[in-house]
Amino acid sequence: MTTKTKYIVKIAILAALATIIMYIEAPIPFMPAFLKLDFSEIIVLLGAFSLGPVAGILIELIKNLVHVTSTITGGVGELANFIVGCAFVVPAALIYKKNKCIKTALTGLLVGSVSMVAVATLMNYFVLIPLYIEIFAKEYNITAEQSLQSIVDLGTKNNKGIVDLRTLILYGIIPFNAIKTIVISILTFFSYKKVSPLLHK
Repeated sequence: MTTKTKYIVKIAILAALATIIMYIEAPIPFMPAFLKLDFSEIIVLLGAFSLGPVAGILIELIKNLVHVTSTITGGVGELANFIVGCAFVVPAALIYKKNKCIKTALTGLLVGSVSMVAVATLMNYFVLIPLYIEIFAKEYNITAEQSLQSIVDLGTKNNKGIVDLRTLILYGIIPFNAIKTIVISILTFFSYKKVSPLLHK
C-alpha cells in the first residue's frame, strides 16, 4: 500500500469514526438545549496531530457532509460545526507540526481553544444565528423577530439570563464553546500518545 493510499484510508476511517461519535451528544446544564457536547472533535484532532492540518480539515468536512443528510437545522448546525471545528483543529495542528512534543501539543490546544471560542462568538453573532433565523422564519412562515424569539426562548428555559441575541452569545455560545474546548483538549491530550502508534503505521 502506497503512502498516499494509507493517508486516504486513515482519513476515511477517522472520518467514519468521527461521524458516528458526532451522533452521540450530551447536554450541558444551564446551556440552551440546542447546544450539545459531542466528542467527534477528539477524532479530528487525533487525525490532525498525526496526519497534519489538511487531514483535520478533510475529516471535519466529511463528518459534517455525512451528518447534514439527517440535519434538523437546515445545514446551519453542520456549517457551524465545520467552521468552529476547523478554528480549533487547524491552529492546534499547525503549532504541533512545527515541533512534536508535549509543550507544543499543549500550546497548540490552548491557541486552538482561544481561536475556537473567538470564531464561534463572531460567527454565531454575525452569520450563523442570523442565517438560522432566516431559514427558521421561512420554514414556519413567521417573522425574523418571531424566529429569533423562539431561539432565545430555548436558551431562557435553561438560563434566565438569556433574553436576547447578545445574552445568548454571552451566556450560551461563549461558555459552551469554552467548556467544549477544555473537555476535548484534555481527552485528546491524554489519548493521543496511546493511539498515535496506530495512526503512524
